[in-house]
Amino acid sequence: MSKVTKKSLGSDSSKTVIDQAKREVPDFIEHFKKFEQQMVIGGYSSSTLFCYGRAVAKVSLYWKKSLLDLQPDQINDFLHALAEEKKASSTYFKHTVYGLRFFFRLYHMDDKRIKLPVIRNSKKLIAVFSKAELKRLLMAPKSLKYRVILALIYSAGLRISELCNLKITDIDSDRMQIQVRNSKGNKSRYVVLSDYILIGLRNYVLSSKPSVYLFNGKTKGEPLGTGSIQQSFRRAMTTANINKAASVHTLRHSYATHLLEDGLDIVSIKDLLGHSHIETTMRYLHVAKLDRIRAHSPLDTLYKES
Repeated sequence: MSKVTKKSLGSDSSKTVIDQAKREVPDFIEHFKKFEQQMVIGGYSSSTLFCYGRAVAKVSLYWKKSLLDLQPDQINDFLHALAEEKKASSTYFKHTVYGLRFFFRLYHMDDKRIKLPVIRNSKKLIAVFSKAELKRLLMAPKSLKYRVILALIYSAGLRISELCNLKITDIDSDRMQIQVRNSKGNKSRYVVLSDYILIGLRNYVLSSKPSVYLFNGKTKGEPLGTGSIQQSFRRAMTTANINKAASVHTLRHSYATHLLEDGLDIVSIKDLLGHSHIETTMRYLHVAKLDRIRAHSPLDTLYKES
């Protein structure tokens, strides 16, 4: 059995984990090719493919053998070690379970899939920035590029992967809309383009002259990686002196919560976020500070209006 202490099970987020598994695990290349093909056919996003693929690679490397050859006890041993690993987040654990389920379903191995633990939704309230915190945070990055990036994510409620995949042609300043293409669940949607962010975008485009993608990566014409945005966000948090358990995704949570507090209806917010189910959007009702109307008889207001 591999030693957990050699390396954190949930710490490596690089693509090299998949490459390493291809080199060191028997038949992994063949299995991963089928895994990748079926996820693409199923309309899964590139970020989901990466997360599930990385998790499958981690399990294979842990035992140095094909997942098809693993016994249920070996899978449980890995999940137990992962659950106890302090650096492994609950999201990473969830991706591992979902990735394994998808893999075993491909090979009709229901006996192993059924034994995987049930993932229960966390009832913990989501973190949200106050408007005062946001003003400090969005001014914190020294670079115009990253000030615009963080402001754009908040202003349109974007996922970090959606921001990275935005192309210049997705910004429609005539209709004041942003087109978000092929996002989670292979869905596309339009979101509102803020007047303020349009000014920032124009200044950024004039200075950086991006090509194809709105925000260039290291090579012009290629999309920006999520890692650089996350690093800039962490530095901005420090500069803005915000001590809160937050991530880039907290900007999206704040967008939804603030729209709700500003009076926008929950169904419209659902569509703007690209949620498939209204239940997902309704969690913001628990964190939004909404004015509550005192209980009364509608008969009283009926005559007051007349």
